[in-house]
Amino acid sequence: MTLEAVVWTILVAAGSASRFGRDKLAEVVVHDRSVLDVAISAASESSTGVVVVCTPGTDMPTDPRRELVYVVGGRTRSESVRCGLAAVPERADVVVVHDAARPLADRSVYGRVIEAVSAGHDGAVPVVDVVDTIRSVDGRVVDREQLRAVQTPQAFRASVLREAHAPGGEATDDAGLVEAAGGEIVLVDGDVRNLKITRPADLVMVRAFLHEIL
Repeated sequence: MTLEAVVWTILVAAGSASRFGRDKLAEVVVHDRSVLDVAISAASESSTGVVVVCTPGTDMPTDPRRELVYVVGGRTRSESVRCGLAAVPERADVVVVHDAARPLADRSVYGRVIEAVSAGHDGAVPVVDVVDTIRSVDGRVVDREQLRAVQTPQAFRASVLREAHAPGGEATDDAGLVEAAGGEIVLVDGDVRNLKITRPADLVMVRAFLHEIL
């Protein structure tokens, strides 16, 4: 596989937003654009095409661009990824899966995961150091030097990701499914600014980082 590989990104935007309290992707605006629009723009800069997976019941947007496709997601995250994967062309060499709730993933993060897969790895996951003291549920301190926080976008060889999803399994992320199917995952540097908007307070940080970037 070369660095000129055909890359498609599945942008998962089908979450319930229950912890945020409203549709954070469509209704929340950052720098005159919705969170979803910011995420689409970033994915498009690093991909041949983008599949946006929307919440069931959403009025599906229409777009004349063949490289931007909208599909309806499923009941779970893994089901939603499979809905997106079905819309990815067979000619794709690399498939990137990214949560639209992380709109600050930039070209450098996309580049690192895509380059790792292009170099021969089955999948690549961006991670950042854990800076807080962590305790297990039984009260013991966990050595944070042995821990990393996982982010998206995560990139995979297209054939490997399709095979991992074929049985219809569930996992909190796609790297878990790929590893369960025998695939090899490599860790690459993530970005501390690549925050996931889960609660309203997260939006304050995202807007601050966007102000620095723009």
